[in-house]
Amino acid sequence: MGHQRIIYMDHSATTYAKKEVVDVMIPYFTQHFGNPSSIYGIARESKTAIDTARAQVAKALGADPDEIYFTSCGSESDNWAIKGVAYANRKRGNHIITTAIEHHAVLHTCQFLEKEGFAVTYLLVDRYGRVDPLDLEKAITDKTILISIMYANNEIGTIEPIRELAEVAKKHKVYFHTDAVQAIGNVPIDVKAQNIDMLSLSAHKFYGPKGVGALYIKKGVRIENLIHGGGQERKRRAGTENIAGIVGCGKAIELATADIEGHNVRIRAMRDRLLKGVLEKIPNARLNGHPTERLPGNFNVSFEFIEGESMLLWLDDEGICASTGSACTSGSLEPSHVLLATGLPVEISHGSLRLTLGDANTEEDVDFVLEVLPKVVSRLRDMSPLYQKATKDGGCNV
Repeated sequence: MGHQRIIYMDHSATTYAKKEVVDVMIPYFTQHFGNPSSIYGIARESKTAIDTARAQVAKALGADPDEIYFTSCGSESDNWAIKGVAYANRKRGNHIITTAIEHHAVLHTCQFLEKEGFAVTYLLVDRYGRVDPLDLEKAITDKTILISIMYANNEIGTIEPIRELAEVAKKHKVYFHTDAVQAIGNVPIDVKAQNIDMLSLSAHKFYGPKGVGALYIKKGVRIENLIHGGGQERKRRAGTENIAGIVGCGKAIELATADIEGHNVRIRAMRDRLLKGVLEKIPNARLNGHPTERLPGNFNVSFEFIEGESMLLWLDDEGICASTGSACTSGSLEPSHVLLATGLPVEISHGSLRLTLGDANTEEDVDFVLEVLPKVVSRLRDMSPLYQKATKDGGCNV
């Protein structure tokens, strides 16, 4: 490997934990290690720390502290919201509405519930990955008990019209859940103003620790517990609390939501320069996702005639960390379900690259990617029989 530096452009996969976050966590591994369920002094310190973090998360979302429940991750929060509402309300109805572009934590949970006798509608999206509130309204029946629609897509970065979608749910008296794992710190959220009944988040997506998430549950929502045992989390989620993780989550969300727009200006400017440069330098390339209603750091582009996996390996050799629209790296040859749902042909979706910028990135990083990526795409196309044929036939545009 000839490179000296690592350029991390996969912030949608995970982020590093900020120093301020780690600093507040450390005492809860060593000094303040008491079990919050106990009654002596060091236990009370742990309980107070959890209460503080709960208030920090609540403030960031516009919720009340007693509507915040800590979990182990975004996937657990999604499972709890969907299964919990399904089981608690099955006498009222068995119909759930979600979308074709959700994270697998939502899709696989809904598929599991289909085996349990629930009916699930998977809403289609437009070519930008947006859900139409009119389509949602048409899908609601008198058996609908839950609507779960992600706030922002993890692959293509498209931000959904959450306020309008939640208004449709409220009008029909249906619970509305949003997987906001990618949205925290990127979009201002106010669960009360937006009529959101449940919201999932995960600390490691906004410069907090891995292994801790939260679920906002609006007061009055009928929901079953997912994990049974002791009386932790106000008897809603059993298991000794991950105190250090919870403290880190609280600090991280406070930092991430302190100046969202100021943060976005810097990240968006780098992303736009990267995108403009790539589309100018590389022919037969197209942007995936909504051109404006998208996460500030998200860049998802498809390059015709090449495979995403080869691109990732060559970029990695240059020290650039990225991801692709095909999940070969996870042992599956299936192209991205999100890209296919937007109408992108299979062969083009295989040549997709996702770069997600964050606080670790600099203008120099963008310069380096703009220098390296065109060469990588060009080399891979030179090896592609499809590309040779297309250029011989007079070229082809996506």
